[in-house]
Amino acid sequence: MPVTLGIPNILTDPGYLLWAPLASSVPANTVAGSVFTDTWPVAWINLGATEEGSEFSYEVKVEAIRVAEFFDPIKWATTDREGQFAFNLADYTLNNLKRAYNGGTLSTVSGAGATLLSKLQPPTPGNEVRAMLGWESLDRTMRIVCDQVLNGGPVKSAFKKPPSKAVIPCQFMMEIPAGGSLPFSIYTAGTARVGS
Repeated sequence: MPVTLGIPNILTDPGYLLWAPLASSVPANTVAGSVFTDTWPVAWINLGATEEGSEFSYEVKVEAIRVAEFFDPIKWATTDREGQFAFNLADYTLNNLKRAYNGGTLSTVSGAGATLLSKLQPPTPGNEVRAMLGWESLDRTMRIVCDQVLNGGPVKSAFKKPPSKAVIPCQFMMEIPAGGSLPFSIYTAGTARVGS
């Protein structure tokens, strides 16, 4: 029997990034017509546009277990796992900076509306705030929920002339949540994203 190759079920969109306080309710993941039909709970905030989408990565590190009598490993054992979600936020706001700084103090200095003067100060070391991170594809067929994350990368913004723009770099590292055992869940709607 010859091998046949079907059309791949590709994913070609940047999707939506969402942020929520730690221990927020997750979506019900209601599916109809092979897409998610429910909305994310109110605690989840849309982070806005990104510079070039986002990168989800999960690395499993293994090491060889060897014995003197064999040249090849007799077994490979998992020694470490690490996941992260990285992106550059194009929506340059104090609230997004606060999320990238893992908290801090955002306060009103004076005024309101068009005369509002606000101030953001980063958190003191040891007072960083963990959060939850979510992602959904534009076609509403895939969702990722990271139960506990902490931004671990540099928040480095370049202020240059156009067409360059300032962005807020984020590299949210996944952690095991309290009472949990795994750092993330991936959900799909319908059978096509499950594959064979």
